[in-house]
Amino acid sequence: MATINQQQLTGDEALTRLTDGNARYVQAQMEHPRRGIERRQELVGGQSPFALVLGCADSRVSPTVLFDQGLGDLFVIRVAGNVLDTTVLASIEYAAAFLAVPLIVVLGHSNCGAVGAAVAGKPVPGHLPDLVSIIQPAVDQVQDGGGDILNNAIQANARRVADELAASQPVLADLVQAGTLKIVAAEYYLDDGRVEWLDK
Repeated sequence: MATINQQQLTGDEALTRLTDGNARYVQAQMEHPRRGIERRQELVGGQSPFALVLGCADSRVSPTVLFDQGLGDLFVIRVAGNVLDTTVLASIEYAAAFLAVPLIVVLGHSNCGAVGAAVAGKPVPGHLPDLVSIIQPAVDQVQDGGGDILNNAIQANARRVADELAASQPVLADLVQAGTLKIVAAEYYLDDGRVEWLDK
C-alpha cells in the first residue's frame, strides 16, 4: 500500500478513508495497516494524523480497530459519554491548530452506559453526577420524541458535542468557516460493528 501524505487529505477524503476502513472491519477483512516496525520508526520524529476521533472510553469501542487504521493515523480522545470539557477541548484544539487534522468525528455508540445513566435518572455515586449532567440536555431534547429513547439520546449527545465544537471560538469555528476542518457526529453499533454517519 502506498504511503499517504495525510496532511493533504480534505475532510471529505478523510471521512471516506474512515468509511472504507469501517467497511473492512464490518466484513472482517481488516488490513491492519501501518502497524509494523517501519511505521514505528516513521513516527519517532512526529505525527500527522488524518482525523481526530472523540469517542467513549468504553473498552468495546476502539477507533483505530473499528476504522481499521494504523499507528499515527488517528488522534484519539476517549472519555465516558464522549463528552466535552475544557481539557478535552484543549486537546482537540491542539490537533486542529498544530497537527492540522482536517476531520473531527464525535463517535457515540449503542448501549452507552454513560448516556443510559442520564436516561435512567437515578442517583449515581462519586463524580458521576458531573458526567450525567453534561449528557442530560441531550436526554431532555429527545424525551418526548418517541422511539428508542436511549439510542435517540446517544445520537443527540453526539450531535450536540459536534455542534459545540463547530461553534467553538476562536480556534475550531474559524477553521470550519475557512473550510479546512470538517466536524461530524456518528454512532458505532456494538452488535454489527457498523458506524453510522449522522450528519455528513
